[in-house]
Order: sequence, then structure tokens, then C-alpha cells
Amino acid sequence: MLFSKDHWKNEWTAIERKEQRFLDRMSKEKPSAWKEKIADKIPEKLEGTLKAAFRKAFELVFEKGTGLIEKTYDKEKQVQTFQINEYAACVRKDRKSVRAFARQAGSGRARNLLLSGIEGAGLGILGIGIPDIPLFTAMLLKSIYEIAISYGCSYETEEEQCFILSVIETALTRGEELVQANRELNEWIDSGIVRGPDRQEQIIRTSDALAEALLYMKFVQGIPIVGLAGGMADAVYLKRITDYADLKYRRRCSRRYLV
Repeated sequence: MLFSKDHWKNEWTAIERKEQRFLDRMSKEKPSAWKEKIADKIPEKLEGTLKAAFRKAFELVFEKGTGLIEKTYDKEKQVQTFQINEYAACVRKDRKSVRAFARQAGSGRARNLLLSGIEGAGLGILGIGIPDIPLFTAMLLKSIYEIAISYGCSYETEEEQCFILSVIETALTRGEELVQANRELNEWIDSGIVRGPDRQEQIIRTSDALAEALLYMKFVQGIPIVGLAGGMADAVYLKRITDYADLKYRRRCSRRYLV
């Protein structure tokens, strides 16, 4: 298909700006003072429990659960919408049609954020923390799957699952580590060459990153009533990760039509 490369070049520039803003914002984020106050109250085994729970959740979804997640949205309809957007971008060759992919991805993300906030808050009021992890993991993967479809990418292969896991891990890093990991993901996208560890090792790395990021929130979420604040963290971290995932898949889409 022949697309207007000028509009795709403009889209690429917009992605680069958004990506830099994300990196700047995450690099400047400071540790929360309230976390320091409750650090000594967190059980020593909690982080290990969280890591194991996330690993089990990812393994379960990748091995048996993708089909179940797909039942929560109309995959065929979303694929058709992408195909319509792709055709429109080919025919119209204007800025609006190029941005249609991002609009499709954004509509699904907004809905998932709302559902995640409701689910996390409800379990937080009841003081349910650790059992929330499979639900959060499923919602996280569902959200990324829908983003991938919106930009014409798959998620079924082990390679694509490694990409998803790397995106999640990178979104949770800080400072120079974030800059380096982001650069490596961009090299993966731009070259088309698979980089990084195999899926099992990446599951461990991503689970560890999620456990460390959510440690304090899941501790608070396990306390009835007070856990409401911890439960709301599901939506906060879901937004952060899916904002970053949208940038990476948007980059993949733009790269595909620029070459």
C-alpha cells in the first residue's frame, strides 16, 4: 500500500516527542515519603510472594489463558476496524486517517482503566491484595493485546510475548536504566531483530519489576477499608504501562509504513 510518507514522518516526530516526555517524567519521579514510613511494617516474605504470584499469572495466561482473555473483547471486530483504518490511510493519505490507529487504541485503554479502577477499589475495600494479582495481570495483558491489534500487530507468538513482557518491564524502570532499556526496545522495533532473553527468563524479570513496583500498594490493599488506596494503584500502574505500550506499538506501526 502507498501511504503519504510526509504524514507518517510527522507521526514519527510526534511519537519521538511523546516518548521523550515519558522518559523525562519517569526519570524525575521521586520516591513517595509515605512508603518510607511503612517500609519496616512490610513482611519480609511479601515481595517474594508477589514475584511468585506474577510469574504464575503470566505463565498461566500465556499457556492457557489467551483464549479466555479474547472472550472479553471482540477480536474480529477490532481486527476489522484496523483493516478499515489501514485502507482509509491508504486512500485519504491525510493526518486524520494516520491518527485513526491511535484513536482505536485509545478507546479500549480508557475502558480498561475504568474497569481496573473499579475492580481494584472493590477488592481493596474488602482487604484483598495478593488474590488480585491474576485479575490485574489478565487486565494488563488484555489492554496490551487490544493496543497491539489496533496497530496491526499480533501477540500470540513467543517472540511477541517477549516483546510485551519487555515493554512492561521497561515501563516500570527509572533513570539511566529506563533510557537504556527504551533504546534497546527501539532497536528491536527498528531492526526487526529479536533481542533480549527467552520468554521464561523475561517472565521472571517482568514479574520481579511488577512486584517491586506494587509492593507497598499490595501491602496496603490487604488491609480492609484502608486497602481502597492500594486497590486504586491497579489503574495507576495500568495507565503507566499502557501509555508506554501505546508508544511502542505506535512506533512499530509508523516504522512499517515509513520503509
